[in-house]
Amino acid sequence: MTMSLYNVPLCNIDGESCTLEPYRGKVLLIVNVASYCYFTSQYQALESLYRKYMGSDFSILGFPCNQFGHQEPHTEAQIKQFCLSRYEVSFPMFSKIEVNGRSTHPLFRLLKSSAPGWLGNQRILWNFTKFLVKRDGIVYKRYGPQTSPGKLESIIRALL
Repeated sequence: MTMSLYNVPLCNIDGESCTLEPYRGKVLLIVNVASYCYFTSQYQALESLYRKYMGSDFSILGFPCNQFGHQEPHTEAQIKQFCLSRYEVSFPMFSKIEVNGRSTHPLFRLLKSSAPGWLGNQRILWNFTKFLVKRDGIVYKRYGPQTSPGKLESIIRALL
């Protein structure tokens, strides 16, 4: 079986096995997130985008990562509580993963090979790197952490 975005084995933030199959046909914004990062406040803009377009076959998927300055040191339960209490995050969150190195999660291996960064470098440089995925499961583009979620709204609207 060919590995696609939709059949990569995952665990949600509650530790339950899942895939992205339920998101087939939707525009997705997949983000590696962290609770103690300079860009953590982007949770607010991500949640705003999610609430605005979730009824339009759009979803944001958050993947906590502790590879950058140990900015996500907590357990999944603590991450979930932080996101709910601080930013009222309601978009789907998944278990903590690695996005670089030998233990790169297969989903991020697929995303990075589909949309390399600057000068073709596949390495993710920091938390809140974003991958925008079209309805057909093809990665449209990769955005660095400095790109605020709000700046993607017109592109998301066009893909919807």
